Amino acid sequence: MKYIASWSGGKDSTASIILAHEHNEPLDLIIFSEVMFDENISGELPEHINFIKYRAIPIFKSWGYEVKILHSDKTYMDCFHHRTVRGKSKGMKKGFVMSGHCDVQRDCKLKAIKQFWKSVNEDFTQYIGIAIDEPARMERVVKAGNQVSLLEKYNYTEKMAFDLCKQYGLLSPIYDFAPRGGCWFCPNAKYAELKHLRTYHKDLWNKLLELEDEPELIGNMWNILTKTRIHDWEERFYWEERQMNIFDFMDESKTIPESKKVGEQNE
Repeated sequence: MKYIASWSGGKDSTASIILAHEHNEPLDLIIFSEVMFDENISGELPEHINFIKYRAIPIFKSWGYEVKILHSDKTYMDCFHHRTVRGKSKGMKKGFVMSGHCDVQRDCKLKAIKQFWKSVNEDFTQYIGIAIDEPARMERVVKAGNQVSLLEKYNYTEKMAFDLCKQYGLLSPIYDFAPRGGCWFCPNAKYAELKHLRTYHKDLWNKLLELEDEPELIGNMWNILTKTRIHDWEERFYWEERQMNIFDFMDESKTIPESKKVGEQNE
């Protein structure tokens, strides 16, 4: 029997590996599927993929675990620029995915994982990160048969998993501004995640703006479901920054001594 951990870098799957280490559970391989934006740029947030490659993997290897990073033969750009071959939109590019119907998840992440499982030529048990306070997801594990949750075995909640990762210095920095991980171009991203992307990774933010300006797109805006454009967010953040600057100026003016204000007026 081969024991393989499916790892996303999130708190639950990371805590599962830590528990395997602490309790000497069998673990032969850890797999991580990296979504790619294009051939050179990761679809993972820079902070997260750096955590994966330069923090977590070296620690796991020091514990004696093998780690394999999987890649699909498709990137987000492949999906975005795919031209339809039938219907009223024939010849147009697919563009942005619809929230809740992500073919990027299917083609750029899950495809690589499925291909990997097919390549395993022996019996295996899959460790997955599902906590005891996720009953609906846990029910699916029971039905799968060969999947095991070490979080369930050792009675761990999501909060306990979070604390365990923090204790080992293995908590992804994404939790500083987001409740969970995801691609930096995901239409489900919330305010804090988008604000973070624009503030700290303007080059990636600008790529989204440029994509939204491309012609012949079926999905011609960042979030098709809510009819929200990334340009709408850009405008919002722009004016929020201007408003903050005005308040900063007003606060600074309050600290100027009255005598200096009077002197400036006399001049």
